[in-house]
Amino acid sequence: MKIELSKATEQELATIAKLAHTIWQAHYPSIVGQAQVDYMLNKFYDLKALSKQSEEGQLFCLIHGEAGVIGFISFTRNGDSMFFINKFYLLPGTQGQGLGEIVMGRLRTIFLSALENDHVRTPLVINLTVNRMNYKAINFYFKSGFKIKEVADFDIGNGFFMNDFVMEWRHRTKN
Repeated sequence: MKIELSKATEQELATIAKLAHTIWQAHYPSIVGQAQVDYMLNKFYDLKALSKQSEEGQLFCLIHGEAGVIGFISFTRNGDSMFFINKFYLLPGTQGQGLGEIVMGRLRTIFLSALENDHVRTPLVINLTVNRMNYKAINFYFKSGFKIKEVADFDIGNGFFMNDFVMEWRHRTKN
């Protein structure tokens, strides 16, 4: 399977916004309700919001498959050896084919390479949040070696909350 990641340009944030709308409308209404989906898409995925997130340090990447762009991911580096995956989404028709595992492997390689280039000696740690009712994603992260670090509820305004697990993956060092 051919999977490539490319850093999204400012112009490609529009592609990410469209992907987010397609993916969220297909997946999240049954988890958080349509009103919260609409609110979150407007708050976090319009062009202005995506541009601001990019300016604040989130690196957005498009995920390319054999048929074109199939998803996106964004992450930030927090400290020397910690990375946070802010967003990781694949189009519904591409899920369950092992593509997420390929992307996660590529991300780990990118993160480890960044640590090596910066001469960081502490082990890589990756964190993310996932909705506690998003069983499919939770199972994917478990399969990828993540563990639940804590339970957290984030007030995102307008009476809505993100009821999440904070999950963590730690690079095993050879001792």
